[in-house]
Order: sequence, then structure tokens, then C-alpha cells
Amino acid sequence: MAGTTNTDVRSSADAFPCCGIVPPYILVRLARLDDPRFAAAAEAARHSLLRDTPIRGLRESAHPSPDRPSARAKKAAAPGTPERSISDAGGTETVPGRLVRAEGKPPVADPAVNEAYDGLGDTYDLFWAEFERDSIDGRGMPMDATVHYGKTYDNAFWDSARMVFGDGDGQIFNRFTISLTVIGHELTHGVTQFTANLTYQGQSGALNESVSDVFGSLVEQRAKGQSTAEASWLIGEGLFTDQVQGAALRSLKAPGTAYNDDVLGKDPQPDSMSGYVETEDDNGGVHLNSGIPNRAFYLVADALGGNAWDAPGRIWYQTLTGGSLAADVDFAGFADATAASAASLFGTGSAEHTAVTKAWATVGVTGGVASEAATG
Repeated sequence: MAGTTNTDVRSSADAFPCCGIVPPYILVRLARLDDPRFAAAAEAARHSLLRDTPIRGLRESAHPSPDRPSARAKKAAAPGTPERSISDAGGTETVPGRLVRAEGKPPVADPAVNEAYDGLGDTYDLFWAEFERDSIDGRGMPMDATVHYGKTYDNAFWDSARMVFGDGDGQIFNRFTISLTVIGHELTHGVTQFTANLTYQGQSGALNESVSDVFGSLVEQRAKGQSTAEASWLIGEGLFTDQVQGAALRSLKAPGTAYNDDVLGKDPQPDSMSGYVETEDDNGGVHLNSGIPNRAFYLVADALGGNAWDAPGRIWYQTLTGGSLAADVDFAGFADATAASAASLFGTGSAEHTAVTKAWATVGVTGGVASEAATG
């Protein structure tokens, strides 16, 4: 694609804050387009950015305590069985909307409803089967979602109680239920909310995003039965229409390579601390610098082989839920915590422990290679 831009649209985090799976820098770039061919996409991006503003407070503010009761009463089903509900906002910005599919009910004619229902189930299955976590809060929290939010809304988000999906603009973005990694990513923000509660700013915010990318990828890999070698390691694969030169929003395997498009630009994620981005936008670069811990996880999985939800997933899950992380932990602190988890689970000097320590050194966070940003 090719297009021109209009610089009247501000790009600061205060003007257009992020809240969902699509980074604000992508939406800002689209909103600036001054090309009649992409007028609809530009307008959709502008409206999406404005809708995201109130959601920013949910992500930036102190999240509810992990000890607080869930938004809905505990489900009646025994642990190991999800309780899902999918509602339809009908193009409005009102949630939850009209209930269209409840737990145990058969598929309906609307693919967005069925994709959301299945995606919630796949996410529940990963956390229950592999980590014995009963839903998002660990206490059987019902899993709710709303589809068809807004008109041509270019995002999907976790609002601290439910998943909300837009339909996309149809020119740049497809419907947001189409990608299982998107569903797993956003629901993992809920898991983080009820556990480590990582502050959504700077390096702790980038870790918040990275953890969601990691488990979003694991949800898809497990659902598809893919080994580390077979998986794409892409986040948001299928979101872009065929007019976009790009495979996905992000790549854990090779940050910075997910897309390279005339209109969207090139994927700006760094893959090591040598490319760490200092910025006030994007809540201090949370969607940008998450590429660094993302690659560290991939390197651990690649070194160990097999299924990434096994040893690598267990290490990251124990780190997230073990209670040792400060809410404002930086990359170096998280690296130390994952190494400690690997040693606790598999032994100091084990293949798993070695893979973790080597991965963080490779991306420049530890081993004397990290930039000053790693400690501040």
C-alpha cells in the first residue's frame, strides 16, 4: 500500500492512549492518512483512538487487588469446566449487549460469536490443564465477551471484567475474533491483573504486554498441537487484510519483522537492549520494548524444544504468579525471577535454568550486555 499522511493528528500517549491489542502507534499512523483510497480506514482509526481513551484508565490505574471478588459470582460448574457467555453489542459501544451464546449452547450463524466462544475455551483449557488455574482469577471466574463493539472499531481489549472485540474497518483490519492469539493475549491481561498486577508503564508495562504475548501464543500453539518448531510465534496473525504487507502485529521469534508496509511502516519492535526505545508515547514503549522479553521467551523455548507450554510456560507462569515480583519490576528483575523459577522447578544448572540465563544474556538484559535502560 502507499499513502500520504497528515501531521495534524497528535501521537502522544495523552492524546491517543493504548488499551488493546493494536499498538497506538499503528492507529495514529492510520489516523494521519490523507489519501482518499484509505479514507475509511483513517476515519475508523481516529474513532478507535477516541474510544480507547476511557479504557486507558483501566489499564494504567492500579488494578483491582488479586484478593478482590470477581466481577461475577463464582460459576456453578466444578473446576476444570469454563463458564462462558458471548454477547452482541450490535455496533453500539454499550456492553455487555444482548446475550447470544451461553456455556454449552451450540454454535450460531455468526462466526465472531463462535470464534470468541472457542477462544475463551482454549484459553481456559491452557491455564487449567497446564497450570491448574481455574479461569482468569484462579477462582472460577466466568468468562464473558462482547462482539461487534462499535462501528468499524479497530481493536480488542480486556476491560478488567470481560473481553470486548471490534469488527475492524475491513480495509486494514479484519474482525478481531479471527485471531486466537488476540483472545489469549487479552485474557492474560486479566490473569496478570489478578496476580503480579504489573504496572502498565515503562519496563513493567512492557513485561505486562510480553506476558500476554507469551501466553497468547501458547494458547494457540496448544490448541493447534504445535511444537516450538512448528509454531508461527506471531501475535495477531490474520488480523490484517490482504491489502497489508504483513503477517501479524508482532513476532516473538523475530521482533521487528511482523510487517513492512508502505502505509503502516515497518514493525518497530527491538529484539535486544541495543535497540531499546526511550519514549513517552505508548505508556513508555510498552508495545515496543515488549519485543525484548518476547524474544527471550522464544529463545528459551527454542533451546529446550518440544512444546513451549511445558517447561518454558511453567517457568513464566510460576514467575508471574509466585508472588515475588514487584508491580514495577524491570527487565533485569524479571530475568532474575525467571532464572530463580527455573532453578526451583528444574534445578540450578539444569538445561532449563541454563536456557533461561542464556536467553536473557542474548537479548542484552543480563551478562553485562544490557544498556542503562535495563536497570532504570
